[in-house]
Amino acid sequence: MYKVLIVDDEPIICEGLKRSVRWAGFNCEVVGTASNGLEGLEQVRKLSPDILISDISMNNMDGLAMVAAIKSEHPEMEICLLTGYRNFEYAQRAIKLGVTRFLLKPSKMDEIEEAITAMTDNLRSRGNLGAQIIDNLWDMRLEKDRYLYETFIAGKPEEKEGTDNRVRDSEANSYVLKMALIYMLDHYTQKLSLGDVAEHCYVSSWHLSKLLNQYTARGFFEIINLMRLDQAKVLLQETGSKIQEISETVGFLDVAHFSRIFKSYVGCSPKEYRGRK
Repeated sequence: MYKVLIVDDEPIICEGLKRSVRWAGFNCEVVGTASNGLEGLEQVRKLSPDILISDISMNNMDGLAMVAAIKSEHPEMEICLLTGYRNFEYAQRAIKLGVTRFLLKPSKMDEIEEAITAMTDNLRSRGNLGAQIIDNLWDMRLEKDRYLYETFIAGKPEEKEGTDNRVRDSEANSYVLKMALIYMLDHYTQKLSLGDVAEHCYVSSWHLSKLLNQYTARGFFEIINLMRLDQAKVLLQETGSKIQEISETVGFLDVAHFSRIFKSYVGCSPKEYRGRK
């Protein structure tokens, strides 16, 4: 039987869906419920449901980020979102991320049953889910988007050999990847770990590491270092700040370490680079 998880901050809705739907008739069983997005993510990882029925309005989570995280880690999971307000653009984005149905509350029973039928049909006839990464998530009019896309996506080095453990291309993966890179760019001056970024994106560290390696052909620390060094090069060329000050400004606590990393990536020392001006 297909396993179903229901997430809603109104217990009466969770209980109502659990009791009123003829789940056995759809070859389904409700294996759990959750009252918020974070609890829902924990249940997804614990129970590995085939179907998720969830309210989109989460006080502790961005609904679209939750959907992207789930579809990125569990691309074959079927998702039906419930919402109490009309937002066509939001619904469009959710469907692009892989949501099967987007229903308005209060939903009629025939609408809910149609959604369940569609999801179970998809599970039975699952074929090739692959799709090319969606470049239009990046707005080239925005300096931040342009820098990240051109540096880490379009400008990635040659694929490394032995990448058997790849993830499937999807818009959800692209969404999570963009969210991670933007967070890294906004916080690279701080002491940042892969776990910090993964937690921000609602995915596991292991999964985020796979996404970064597949779509940028670089590891987490290499990406952080490149962001720091790109800013260091600007400061070396455009300011008279001391090299130690620049090192600290871009997130290196040890100027000697900064100089070693700079030379290994750029091919010369920070002092030599400044002298090129």
